[in-house]
Amino acid sequence: MRKNIWNLAPYSSARDEYEGKEGVFLDANENPFGTYNRYPDPQQAELKKQLASLKNVFPNQIFLGNGSDEVIDLAFRIFCEPNKDKALTFTPTYGMYEVSANINAVEVIKLPLNAVFQIDRKSLEPYFSDPNLKLIFICSPNNPSGNLIQSEDIEFILENFNGIVIIDEAYIDFCPEATFAAKLNQYPNLIISQTLSKAWGLAGIRLGIAFMSDALLQFFNKVKPPYNISSANQKIALEALLNTTEFELNVKQILFEKAKMIQELQMIKLVKNIYPSDANFLLVEVENANAVYAELVQQKIIIRNRNTVVANCVRITIGTAEENKKLVNALKTMSNG
Repeated sequence: MRKNIWNLAPYSSARDEYEGKEGVFLDANENPFGTYNRYPDPQQAELKKQLASLKNVFPNQIFLGNGSDEVIDLAFRIFCEPNKDKALTFTPTYGMYEVSANINAVEVIKLPLNAVFQIDRKSLEPYFSDPNLKLIFICSPNNPSGNLIQSEDIEFILENFNGIVIIDEAYIDFCPEATFAAKLNQYPNLIISQTLSKAWGLAGIRLGIAFMSDALLQFFNKVKPPYNISSANQKIALEALLNTTEFELNVKQILFEKAKMIQELQMIKLVKNIYPSDANFLLVEVENANAVYAELVQQKIIIRNRNTVVANCVRITIGTAEENKKLVNALKTMSNG
């Protein structure tokens, strides 16, 4: 950990010191009128209580951020000295790890995953002895490949790396049995990142979640802005978390549509390979990714061109039945044309 972060005296407001909900609040120079005139709960207590119940963790193991991107950025700011320390990622993967590293002047070691998008332990082991390697990011299910990373490889890293391991589980709600949340007490160097943007359908409120030990959490709380989650977003998130029936139905429907999409794509000539997916998207190899992407854009169907990271591959998010049908029909027309 950076020494200046270890010694940091965090910003403290009167709301941090007063735990009550009722009172005459004349401390924060707020306007006394309006619906959202008061600053939000800086500790997000009600939201964390509900999340703890759903995720089977303790409230003092939960950090909430302005999207998972805030969690990623804070990890660099807390653990990595600029122009000195390093982070390691397994490629292809989520691009914000490298962007945040560049913003914070941290070198990124990029190790390629193998042909089935799994970790190659032999290529990784030599880096464990580097004293300046502070962070290892593991995206599981991985983006853009969609597959879970083998749990035994993740545990191998947790047991042999003397630094912080961040498992990005943004898509874990599509395969909840695979989460590492139950292992928090076993590995003090573990941080698990999740989100409400994917399976919960709340990308618009930008609410990321991180699970970690209380010892690590205190430093994330030190560094975060005092009111990083708005009152409106806390309210929307809490309402969603209390309605698990809708969440479960939506996840079930997405997985059903994914299975149907795979069947349809397998019958299209320009589709060469569909990689196994544990998420709400498919990585698909086609004859000419650039041409397929450009033609779909002309039809106002937007997918993600991943040709620059996986040759001739596109990433297709599972949408509604109607949206999926439009995509499949467009691909069929292109293939037959």
